[in-house]
Amino acid sequence: MTSLGGLTGFWVIAMLTRYGEAQGHSLNEPDVPFPPASPTVQNLAAICHQGQGRPRYPASFFPVSGASHFRRCGNAINRLESWYSLCCSGHAAQQSQLLCCAQQAWKQALSKFCAEEYSTMTLPYECCEDRGDARWKCFDSELPNPNYSSTPGYTAPELPAEPGFTFDSNAC
Repeated sequence: MTSLGGLTGFWVIAMLTRYGEAQGHSLNEPDVPFPPASPTVQNLAAICHQGQGRPRYPASFFPVSGASHFRRCGNAINRLESWYSLCCSGHAAQQSQLLCCAQQAWKQALSKFCAEEYSTMTLPYECCEDRGDARWKCFDSELPNPNYSSTPGYTAPELPAEPGFTFDSNAC
């Protein structure tokens, strides 16, 4: 015989799971706010000065199996934050090129993310299907953190620098 409390608990879990799935989330999915916003004059100071207060996603953040899309999102954010630090620490030869450097880092990181999305047997992230300016407009919509605000009380773990970023000052 099943207890009424056990049956009620089962239905509560089932309803929470169904509600999360209806909202586009599973209770087992890692929380990786994605996509990152395009760098602008308005958010550039936060990009450079609050970077250590924004989440990073080491391999240990994700479950051992599954969640590969979220892992790719987390890797894209880690890569982007690493490349932002290059721009903000003087990789851009002049202060006037800082925004241009950050914008190039954003586009290169998301381009690499899309290449990784297409290398899987699953459907790619919807913005990756677009080309040119349409892709960047798509990525820069419905943003979870448009101002690059830090998370109170959070300090990002040290992660290895991500190779592969090339800043082209002539493109500014």
